[in-house]
Amino acid sequence: MTAPVIVLVRPQLGENIGKAARAMLNFGLTELRLVAPRDGWPNPSAGPAASGADIVLENARVFGTTAEAVADCAHVFATTVRKRGVTKPVLTPEQAAGDIRSASGRSAILFGAERSGLDTEDVALSRAIVTVPINPEFGSLNLAQAVILLAYEWSKGANLIQPTATEALPPAPQAELEALIEHFEMLLEPTGYFTPAERVRATKRTLRGVLTKPGWNSLEIRTLRGVLSALARR
Repeated sequence: MTAPVIVLVRPQLGENIGKAARAMLNFGLTELRLVAPRDGWPNPSAGPAASGADIVLENARVFGTTAEAVADCAHVFATTVRKRGVTKPVLTPEQAAGDIRSASGRSAILFGAERSGLDTEDVALSRAIVTVPINPEFGSLNLAQAVILLAYEWSKGANLIQPTATEALPPAPQAELEALIEHFEMLLEPTGYFTPAERVRATKRTLRGVLTKPGWNSLEIRTLRGVLSALARR
């Protein structure tokens, strides 16, 4: 599966190029092409806006025309909210991403200038039009938002790894868990918690079920046992 090329056609602000690069790298896309950027390239405003997506900006290629930018691409998709009377398939981002994943050869996705979008000539180069279903009374997406929608849909088939908030520790060994359960039982016995006598086994079984359900790691078990020891000293 070949990742699509992102082509920004006549982008106006370096900041928006940087934000688009950030959106790309978030979802595993790295090949950025720029067609006649208004303020030239490289642009000092792009780097800070990219928030670390430097690899995308450093490898960005600049072209004079859209046709030149997509000359090596077998499948070209134009993002636009206007159909412009061109008879082409109209796809959602999800449908376009599916076509890109299954296609042989390189694909490119065209995004127009912030204010005016793609020209009719740009759209004419495409095999299909991609339109995002949005509020008809407020159909305004900025450049980075449009890029991130298409990049996300493509990434769903790219097996990207979901990041975890923190590095997960391995589960504690059974011996540590048994020691925690025994610690609870030892502190609860003198309080009369395990009564009446005929319910002792069932109550301990329930307690064991509660304590084994979360899948504690060693650090968590040590913390709990520290809490129990502190309470026992009171």
